[in-house]
Amino acid sequence: MNILITGGASGLGLATAEAVEKEGWRALVVDVRAPDQRFDHVTADLADRGQAERAVRELAERAGGLDGVVTAAGIDACGRLEDVPADDWERVVKVNLLGTASVVRAALPYLRRSHGRIVTCASTLGLRPLSDASAYSASKFGVIGFTRALAIELRGEVGVTTLIPGGMRTSFFDGRPEQYKPGPEAGLNDPADVAQTVVFALRQPAGCEVRELVVCPSTETSWP
Repeated sequence: MNILITGGASGLGLATAEAVEKEGWRALVVDVRAPDQRFDHVTADLADRGQAERAVRELAERAGGLDGVVTAAGIDACGRLEDVPADDWERVVKVNLLGTASVVRAALPYLRRSHGRIVTCASTLGLRPLSDASAYSASKFGVIGFTRALAIELRGEVGVTTLIPGGMRTSFFDGRPEQYKPGPEAGLNDPADVAQTVVFALRQPAGCEVRELVVCPSTETSWP
């Protein structure tokens, strides 16, 4: 199977690409920076719809089609609304929400042919927001709504799952002020473990739908 993964150069995206290859499938990576050279990839900024669409088409044509898409790319801009520069705030929404929609839209012709699967990546902050995370929460609430609507549109044609992860031990928190970094009590998950739930969703037979998966540390503060 050919599985396209956004954000596959690091974090959950990289863990998913590695899990996909362990299954004997082919990982096709889209990221703003080049991943490990073992993966077939195209670099693209998902805030730019044209770049996102071009990357999907290029990888799909190169691989001879797509059997699955995993939208793991995501960014954040922490701070109170009035303190986060407007361009930074809007970029979070462009990458996390609009980038997800652009990738899925470009992939649909291939996924319809293969009766493939889509796994979008939201967040527990898409269910329960926190202060100083309005851009991220808005984007992830949007991903959940987008994916639920997509599941209705594509029922019987393409499988659709929303992954809703909590905190993971990735570089996602690097470079933040200390107040926005998880403390030692957070008990963050290994992204490799979360990636296994993505594989689980991708492996479901036609007609069997895993609509939503919440995977979080047992001490997660943003769920339920």
